[in-house]
Parts: sequence; structure tokens; C-alpha cells
Amino acid sequence: MNVHVEGILNSERLAITRALSFVENAEDLDLSITDLLVQHLGQAYRIGVTGPPGAGKSSLLDRMIEYWRTQDKKVAVISVDPSSPFTGGAILGDRVRMGRHYSDKGVFIRSMATRGSRGGLALRAQDAADIFDAAGYEIIIYETVGVGQVELDVADAADTTIVVLVPESGDDIQAMKAGLMEIADLFIINKSDRQGANQAAAQIQSMLEMRSYAEGEWHPQVVKTNALAGTGISEMMETLVKHQAFLSETGIIRKNFQQRIQAKILSHINRKIQSDFWSVEKINSLEKSLKSEDYRKLGLVELVNNLLNR
Repeated sequence: MNVHVEGILNSERLAITRALSFVENAEDLDLSITDLLVQHLGQAYRIGVTGPPGAGKSSLLDRMIEYWRTQDKKVAVISVDPSSPFTGGAILGDRVRMGRHYSDKGVFIRSMATRGSRGGLALRAQDAADIFDAAGYEIIIYETVGVGQVELDVADAADTTIVVLVPESGDDIQAMKAGLMEIADLFIINKSDRQGANQAAAQIQSMLEMRSYAEGEWHPQVVKTNALAGTGISEMMETLVKHQAFLSETGIIRKNFQQRIQAKILSHINRKIQSDFWSVEKINSLEKSLKSEDYRKLGLVELVNNLLNR
């Protein structure tokens, strides 16, 4: 494994870059990266930023980076792009909007391809975040593909989930009732100089007020911004800082980290069990039963029991 742990811990960019490439290209990563770095994980604040294409996510990220750098915080951005249909690589797209931070040694921006991952978050993005965490980056941001799907994996990966919309996002707002509405901690109506911004904000606020909240539960906020003009940015950052403090005070941020480790362990165990279970004999037996339609006589329960007992 071409991973230089000491170099990562010392925040050496070459070591980080090589580790990220390993994570992105390894066929079967299992728990190897997490195992190497686990003693140094759990310090970073992880943020997921999602929303439809053209909502201005990258411009908002540029403002976030600017704010945290004034606080002397090291920031890593994992920009998850659509996979190229020809090469499987990442399409850089709006990543150029953050270009002014590339020469800043306290900022690391990395594009990753989705490569078919559901929900827009790259298969290896969480492992990439672990590398940044171990390397001492206090803020890690996932910028996800706005594919219009329910990106529940964003909430699993992040401590704070931000949904970025524009005033014209009426259809997206309606669709969120069964999806992102349930996982977002902060809604941003960007490009708020456009007509309909107040109505969009009011619509989301109305939907949020219809929800029931447990005692002490975070109430999602709605903020209007114009990233290019810089308006609303202070309010957005104040809300983010407030939510981070809420997560720390309630112990949720530590619980989130433990749940991510647990999910990795369970995933590894499930893959191991399946790999051990599906012998050539059992696969052939199942295929034979399906082709001959014996399962109709046996019944599915009996077929499953036969496979389990072989």
C-alpha cells in the first residue's frame, strides 16, 4: 500500500495526494486506510453541501473557505463530480470558482468522480475525508453532485448538511418533502437578488414549521444569500458556527463519528459474510433452481433454508 502515514500526519501535500489517489483507485479498500489512521481521526468538522446544478454551491464554498481561513482554520474540499462517460474521471466544472485558494497551503481542494455511486457522493469520499482529518484539516466540506436524488449519504458523511437552492427551485422544494427536507440542517436560498427569493424562503420555512421536533433538537434554518455579491454570507457563517457549537455541546458530533466507524465495520463484515457464503456450489445450486423453476415447488423460504444449510 503506497500510503505514507507519517507524511499524512505531518500534512505533507505529496503524501496526502498519493493517499487520496490510492483511495480513489483501489479495487477493494476494506478498512485499510481507516485502520492506519483511526487513532488520529474524529477532530474535523464535516459539512455536506448539496443542491441542484447551477445553484451556486461552488461560489458559496469560496466564501466559506475565505471565512475559515481568516479564522486560521485549515480547510479541505472534496468536490464530487459526475463521472465522465468515457474515462470515468471527474469533470471539474465549477471547481474553478475556488481557484483563488489553490496557492493557499491551508486549503486542499480535491475532485473525485462518482463512478456510479448513488446519491451523488463518491464511493471513497468518506475515506478521503479521513485522510484530511488525520492530516489536521479542521474543516472538511463535501460538495456533492446535484442530481435531484435523495442524497441521504450526505447526511451520513457530514455533521452539518446544507441544501443550496435558488429562487426558481419550486419543484425541488416540493420534492424535498420526502428527501432532503428531512436531513438538511441549513437551507440556503442563493442568488437571492432574483425574483421569488422571499417566496422560496417562506415556502421552506412554512414546511419546517409543520414538522414536529423533539426537545433539544436542532431547528433547521433558512438563509438568503448572494454568493457573488457577498450578501447574506455573514448570517450563513453565523448559523454554521451556531450549529457546530450545538453539535459539540450535545455530543452529537462525537456520536456522528462513532456511527461512521460503526457503518464501516458493519459494511466490512457484511461483505466478508457474503464473500464467504457464496461458494461456487451455492451459486450453481441457486441458478439451477431458478432455471428449472424448482423454486416454484419448493417455495422461496425452503430454497433459502436449503442454501443456508448446504
